[in-house]
Amino acid sequence: MEFFKYTRPYNFMGKSKIAIAISLFLIIASYALLATKGLNYGIDFAGGTIVQVKYDKKAPIEEMRERLKGDPLFQDASITEFGSPDEVVIRMKTSSKDVQQDIGDVVRKKLEGTGKFEIRRVDIVGPKVGSELREKGLMAMFLAIGAILIYVAFRFEWRFAVASIFALVHDVSIAMGAISLFQVDVNLDVLAALLTLLGYSLNDTIIVFDRIREGIVTSKETNLEGIINESITKTLSRTTLTSLTTFFVILTLFLFGGEIIYPFSFTMLVGIVVGTYSSIFVASPILLWFGFDVKNYRAKLAEKAKREAEKEKLRAQFEGGMV
Repeated sequence: MEFFKYTRPYNFMGKSKIAIAISLFLIIASYALLATKGLNYGIDFAGGTIVQVKYDKKAPIEEMRERLKGDPLFQDASITEFGSPDEVVIRMKTSSKDVQQDIGDVVRKKLEGTGKFEIRRVDIVGPKVGSELREKGLMAMFLAIGAILIYVAFRFEWRFAVASIFALVHDVSIAMGAISLFQVDVNLDVLAALLTLLGYSLNDTIIVFDRIREGIVTSKETNLEGIINESITKTLSRTTLTSLTTFFVILTLFLFGGEIIYPFSFTMLVGIVVGTYSSIFVASPILLWFGFDVKNYRAKLAEKAKREAEKEKLRAQFEGGMV
C-alpha cells in the first residue's frame, strides 16, 4: 500500500532550515519550561503514598477532603477522580518512614460514614527508594543513548551516528517539555515511554539512513541533498503507515485507557509525532552540515569491495590448489 506514489523526489531539504528553526524554538521552550515549572515527580521518584478508593456511587470528594483535612498525616494530600466518578486516588507525601500503622486502615476509619467503599490499592515508596529509582532511570537513558551511538557508528559511519543522537536528544527534550507543560506525573511509566520513544525514533531514523546509504551507492545523483530527498521520498509511504498505525493505537490508549496509563500514553503520543518529524527534518539535514562527501564515500566502498574481491580470489586459488 502506497500513500505517496514515487514519481519525483520531494524537496524536503529545501524546507530543512524552517524545520530546524521550529525544532530549536521547541527545544528552547522545553528547557525553559523544565527550568521554570520543573517536573511533577510521582511517588515512584519523589516518594510518598497513593491510596485508591472505590465507592458504589459517585465519590463524595468534598466530604472526603473535609474528613482528612484536620489530620497532619494527610497534610497537602490531593484527592482526585481516577478514571470514573466513583473511584478516587488520595496522593500524599507521607511515606512508610513516617507512618507506623497501615495507612489503608487510617483512611478507612477517617472515611467511615461517607458511603459504601473499598480500599483497592495502597502504594508506598520511601524518599530514598524514589531517589534511587530516579538516578537509575537517568542512567538507563544515558546508557541507551551511548549504546545507540556505538551501534549506528559501527553499522553506518560516525556522521550518521551523531546525526541520530541529535535526533534522539531532540525528541526526548520536546517530550520532556510537554510533560512539564501539562504537569504529567513523572513515574516509571513515563521512563518506560521515553525509553520506548528512543527505540521507536531510532528505528525510523535507521530506515531513512539505510535508504540514504543505498541511494549513495545506486543513485545517479552526486549531490547529497538530492540523494536525501530521493531516499526520504521512497520511504515516505512506509513511514506514514507505521507512524499512523502506532499513533492511532496510542491515541486509543490515551482516550480510553484511564488515569493509570495516562502518563505513558501522553508521552508516547507526543513522542511518535516528534520522532517521525525528526527522522526526516532533523537527522537528515545534519548529514549535510557535517559535510558528508558522497564521492569520497563511494570511493571507500569501491576500495572495500576491491579488497573483498581480492580476498575471495586468493581464497578460491588456495582451495583450488593454485597457491
